[in-house]
Amino acid sequence: MALTWLDTYILIGTALLAAFVGSVTGGGVTIILLPVLVFHFGIQIAMPIVTLALLAAGASRVVVYRRDLDWPAVLWFTLGSLPFTCVGTYLFTIAAPDLLTRILGSFLIVAVVCQRLFTKPLGGFAAAWFLPIGATFGFLTGISAAVAAVLAPFFLGYGLRKGAFVGTMGLNVFIIQVTKLAVFGNRDFLPPLVLLYGLLLVPFMIAGTVLGKKILERVSERLFVIMIEVVMIVAGLNFIIRGAA
Repeated sequence: MALTWLDTYILIGTALLAAFVGSVTGGGVTIILLPVLVFHFGIQIAMPIVTLALLAAGASRVVVYRRDLDWPAVLWFTLGSLPFTCVGTYLFTIAAPDLLTRILGSFLIVAVVCQRLFTKPLGGFAAAWFLPIGATFGFLTGISAAVAAVLAPFFLGYGLRKGAFVGTMGLNVFIIQVTKLAVFGNRDFLPPLVLLYGLLLVPFMIAGTVLGKKILERVSERLFVIMIEVVMIVAGLNFIIRGAA
């Protein structure tokens, strides 16, 4: 399915906005970008495309915030997430699209609830706790790419802020997306259409990340969080309704 020029410009603009917000807040890329992709392509095409976009976003965050990375958190999170990301992604490739759409919508709304419940950061904990956190998140993100928001309380509770928060989450996202792409490729979920639109978004994901870095210290993160939560709720309800139709 080829998009019109207008649809393509909308997709590019959305990708730029999503990467910008992600660079400032550490999340929100999938929340903003995935609903637009699902609208145009359906969920089983949209998910591999957004995986390529997240790969670019994660890599650019690692470069931009490379001096702030917390390597112990990355190591433990990766050890837990890799095998369970493979399992979750495999389940995505064999599940019914309607069921996946409802699951996606539910996760979006649950993520907002979690962010509101954890208005204060969790108490400090050791980096080794990212092993089970990574395992749980790996499985969930394999099924639905829109669950990154539920990680925020844990990384904040661990003590990461600003560049360390955004960069460390970005590296973890990058590693997970590489794993997902390997599974998608093995399951023939990377046709030319996915690669075309996925690669089209890469330079705009990078540009959005660089732009976000320049104003990270000057903007109100609270405003971005509220914007993301509104998008999450609207998109979540939309996906639940679409999946039940």
